Amino acid sequence: MLECGMLERDKRALRRGSNILIKQLVVDELLIQSLQADDILTESMAETIMAEQTSQKRSWRLILLLPKRGPRAFSSFCSALRETEQQHLHDLLTQSPEKDGKDTPVEIIQPEEEPEGNTGRLGMPTAEKKRERCVDSSLPFPTQEEIAAKRGRTHEAMEFSLDADSPINTPVLPCTPDFYLSHCHQSYKMNSSPRGLALVISNVTFDPCAAPDLDPRKGGEVDDEVLRKVFTELDYLVTVHRDLTAQDMRSCIENFCSQPDHRTVDSCVVCLLSHGVDGAIYGTDGQLLQLDWVFKSFDNAHCPLLQNKPKVFFIQACRGEEMDCGVEQIDGPVRTCSPCCEQLDAGREGQGDAQCRQRGDIGRPRIKLPQRSDMICGFASLKGQRICTAAMRNTKRGSWFIQELNTTLRLQARDTHLSDIMVQVNRRIKEREGYAPGTAHHRCKEMSEFTSSLCKDLYLFPKYQPQY
Repeated sequence: MLECGMLERDKRALRRGSNILIKQLVVDELLIQSLQADDILTESMAETIMAEQTSQKRSWRLILLLPKRGPRAFSSFCSALRETEQQHLHDLLTQSPEKDGKDTPVEIIQPEEEPEGNTGRLGMPTAEKKRERCVDSSLPFPTQEEIAAKRGRTHEAMEFSLDADSPINTPVLPCTPDFYLSHCHQSYKMNSSPRGLALVISNVTFDPCAAPDLDPRKGGEVDDEVLRKVFTELDYLVTVHRDLTAQDMRSCIENFCSQPDHRTVDSCVVCLLSHGVDGAIYGTDGQLLQLDWVFKSFDNAHCPLLQNKPKVFFIQACRGEEMDCGVEQIDGPVRTCSPCCEQLDAGREGQGDAQCRQRGDIGRPRIKLPQRSDMICGFASLKGQRICTAAMRNTKRGSWFIQELNTTLRLQARDTHLSDIMVQVNRRIKEREGYAPGTAHHRCKEMSEFTSSLCKDLYLFPKYQPQY
């Protein structure tokens, strides 16, 4: 049972900074987990906060709750701000005010849903909006200013008027020594430093003469930078190549496969981001690179230095031109409120069926390996027998798939094996919904998937180095 509420001086500090906190605070899983670890928030409270659909609403819900969570809530919240690299907000709350005046009652306005067709700011006050006085908490919610109605946006303008949220950049959470010691024996060996080599090929701009039907992949440059950062933090040596022709992609992958450093590391990662068709992705010249050739380049016959080592692939591209419009959930909510307008990534990509060659391993007569094993591949969209679906991309924050992959790796890789991480990415993608009123992309859906021939659990054991 928590003691009585927050100290009065701490309440005043929250009250002074509430307006900025509502606008700038990033309430992510790391911050919530920190408050749960200090017993400031219960699991039910954490779920209620994270269930809110926008950053402003999550901030509002948390700040309204903190004054009721005991005298330690303020210091715990400040510590959580430091841990999540929000030092400017920590400084805002802890700096001494020039003068402490008496509290002035302020009217609370709860954030409300955006009406359809409004891609602007949330919670814009109107005469019809509900207003309530602060009853159980002395913390006021800052009154938002009235602003003039904006003229309707064109589709192009709307494309660049997305939420200010940027890809999550909280540090990758480290694996603990106890977790490593209790899991390393039944999983793939993963303690080399670096963990492996990582290759990212990102095609953003296409040759207008050779590939006139392939539009620039706005937001694709965000994806490759997100991947570079997260895999660097996971202790991979990352190489990024942008805007390659099909032949250049082939040469790049061949060179990567032949790197002698694969002998001394424990894994490899390959990320391919482009437009695509069924079973292939496009080079900037409009020519296709077959995905089956890519996988074959890393199999046990063609890349012996990576035999018995996990090989990880992420394919961000469409697997068809058909958009998933979704279906109504029978017992679900009336509608899903999506926080942003998403952009369709036109094009297709897919996973070709492997046609295995039968070849004996002359060098190792007593032991044979399958032609292809120890691989896991995450796809941004589904490949089915009758339908190939499109992948969705936000022009400012990057693709849905890479966004969710980045978030889940950063928060969960410390104690979750990669197959379960991909399940969590699928769950996050399933919950997303496009928001672009007046366009074909409004309320569109996406579903990611992964295939695996892994033979053990694959833990990345981030930031852990065994002591020999």
